[in-house]
Amino acid sequence: MSWWFKAVLWQRVLIALILGVITGLAFRSFGGTYLVDGITKYAGADFVTTWIKPFGTAFVQLIKMLVVPLVFTTLVTGITAMGHPSKLGTIGMRAFGLYVFTTLVAVSIGLLFGTIFKPGSGVDFTDVAPNVMAAEAPSMTERLINIIPANPVQALASGDMLAIIFFAILLGIAILMVGKAADPVKDFFDSSVQIMFKITHWVMELAPYGVFALITWVTAAKGVETFSSVLMLALALYLGCITHMLLMYGGLVRFVLGLPLIRFFRGILDAQVVAYSTSTSAGTLPVTIACVQDNLGIKPVVAGSVLPLGATINMDGTSLYLGLLALFAANAFGLDLSWADYGLIAMTATLASIGTASIPSASLFMLAIVLPTIGVSPEQIALMVGFILPFDRPLDMMRTMTNVTGDAAVATSVAKWEGELDEKVFREVAKV
Repeated sequence: MSWWFKAVLWQRVLIALILGVITGLAFRSFGGTYLVDGITKYAGADFVTTWIKPFGTAFVQLIKMLVVPLVFTTLVTGITAMGHPSKLGTIGMRAFGLYVFTTLVAVSIGLLFGTIFKPGSGVDFTDVAPNVMAAEAPSMTERLINIIPANPVQALASGDMLAIIFFAILLGIAILMVGKAADPVKDFFDSSVQIMFKITHWVMELAPYGVFALITWVTAAKGVETFSSVLMLALALYLGCITHMLLMYGGLVRFVLGLPLIRFFRGILDAQVVAYSTSTSAGTLPVTIACVQDNLGIKPVVAGSVLPLGATINMDGTSLYLGLLALFAANAFGLDLSWADYGLIAMTATLASIGTASIPSASLFMLAIVLPTIGVSPEQIALMVGFILPFDRPLDMMRTMTNVTGDAAVATSVAKWEGELDEKVFREVAKV
């Protein structure tokens, strides 16, 4: 087994993912079935849920354990490394502007592929139980006010990412403004970041086993036939996300920045695979930070500030998906959309995706914001969510991988423009 540990991490994770699919299908096919209230259940899937899935859940918990301390310490350290608060403005504005632009492009691609593939056509909602929708989403004003934490310690404990980012930025700026007297605090955070990176590397060595457990469970529980009812939606989403990653992010890295594209994608492969298997961009953040710093040569001043922001507001996969689901609803319920409707979908999907929690399947519940703009009733939205939710996990995996790739692309762009990119390290990734 020495070859296993000599292989680079992404290769081990990829092998584990493939083995997980095969194992999951084997348990589903040969474990036998039984009926519960007329519904076919798979004994093999039950076994996987009881004995294998917990290992994947434990891996996800380990990653989640790292998110808050790593985001907080890297953000504070990234700001203090700037040397002057004015640099925060240029980095933040460039990152935010790029995130919004790529999100608009993503929802446009979603609308394009939705027009081509026509998901939702001929869908029968008979016998579909409507899913109870969450309470009405807070207004934009409430979201902005909630960024300011009433209690920073509570924000850290609850994992309120925007509030954590706000407080970390204030703390970092204060350390800069105080100067030499704050050096002990600055040194504390510098050391804390190194400690968190060490723990992150330990956790990532468990990634192949966690991914194997998660994919085995997804495949055993859902099976390949989960795509049959939403085949056009799944096909449009996967092709749309791949197109967005290659054209938007690839074009940005290759033609705008003048950097080798293969190096970029190889450098973030670990983060992409973990994002695909866990379906949480926030949970993947420790891996993303490690990848861009170790493999792409992005300095902590950018990685520690741009990536946490991206994990919070950059949801390109979500916006693309919301565009597709809007056309899914139009086709399923027989709605005729005008160009104005397309514009409303693009605008609301962009705004809704920025406020989407970076957890599995959260984007489905953003439909309550997007679909009413084209005349879909709350009852119809509930039916859609009830229909798609059982099949959403494989779709969410692709959305999350797109989000994480976008975070890395924007971080690379900002680092290049700010002179915080070690191109020698970036170009050496191909040798890994």
